Amino acid sequence: MLDNNALHEKVKSLLYSLTGITLAENKDIMISNRLHKLKRDTKYSGDIDELLVAIENGTHTMEFINSFTTNKTHFFREDFHFTDLKDRVLPEFAKSGQDIKMYCSASSTGEEPYSMAMTVLEASEEQSKRINASILATDIDTNVLQYAANGVYRYSKSSKEFPDWIKPQKYFKKRVKKTLASEEILIKVKPELQKMVTYQVNNLNDSSYPFESNYFDVIFCRNVLIYFSAEDQNKILRKLFSHLKMGGTLYIGHSENPHDLINYVQRVGQNIFIKIKELH
Repeated sequence: MLDNNALHEKVKSLLYSLTGITLAENKDIMISNRLHKLKRDTKYSGDIDELLVAIENGTHTMEFINSFTTNKTHFFREDFHFTDLKDRVLPEFAKSGQDIKMYCSASSTGEEPYSMAMTVLEASEEQSKRINASILATDIDTNVLQYAANGVYRYSKSSKEFPDWIKPQKYFKKRVKKTLASEEILIKVKPELQKMVTYQVNNLNDSSYPFESNYFDVIFCRNVLIYFSAEDQNKILRKLFSHLKMGGTLYIGHSENPHDLINYVQRVGQNIFIKIKELH
C-alpha cells in the first residue's frame, strides 16, 4: 500500500496526464479529502490505491476529474471585462448587423457565459438594435456543465455580484424555497438567456480543439490558466489564439499574462487584448 506522499504524487501525476492541471505542493490535505469523498461517491469497495489503478485503466475517470477541478466563480466576476464588451466590442456588431460568436473556455457553473449573454442584451437595448450572439461555453467537469445548463442559482439580497447596469429581475425568475430553519431565494435563468448559450465538454489541454480557425470574435479565458504550468499556459493560449478572428478580443484573468502572444496583440485594457497579427 502506498504511503501518503506516494499517494499524493500519484494523484498529481494522474490528474496532470488526464487534464494538464498542476496541483500545488501545499494541496495534500485537499487531495486526501477529495480522494476519500471520491471513494464514497463511487461506492468503491477496494482501497484507494486500487481506485487509482482503476482510474488509470479508465474506470471512474470522469468522476476523478470532476473531483479535482476547481469551480470558483460568480456573476460578472471582474466586471470591467463585461463593461468593455458592452461599451467597445458590441456596438460595432450593432452597427454592422453581423452576428457575434463568443467562446467561454472555462464556463464552470455557468455564471460567466450567462453574464456574457446579459451583456449582449443590455448592449442591444443601449444601441436600440438587436445583436445576434451565440456563446459556446465549455468545461472539463461534466457536473458543472449540467448545473450550468439547468441555470438555477442561490441568490442573496445583499449580493454585490451584479453591476449597477444589470437588473437581475430582467433575466431571472425568482422563487423562494422555505425550510423549517430558513428560507432560500433561488433564481432561474430565463429562456431568452439560456438559448444564447451552448454547453459542451472540452479539455483545454487537448492537442487541438474542435472549432474552426479564426472562428470566434471574442474569447474569455479567465482564471483557469493559473491551474496549469507556465509552459502549458502558453500552449493553451496559442491554441485559443488560432481560433480567434483578426481584430477579435481575448480576455484573460487578472493574475494571468499573454506569454507568447504579447507581440501579436494590442492591449486595450486590464488583461484585454485585440488580435493584430497571426502567430507563426
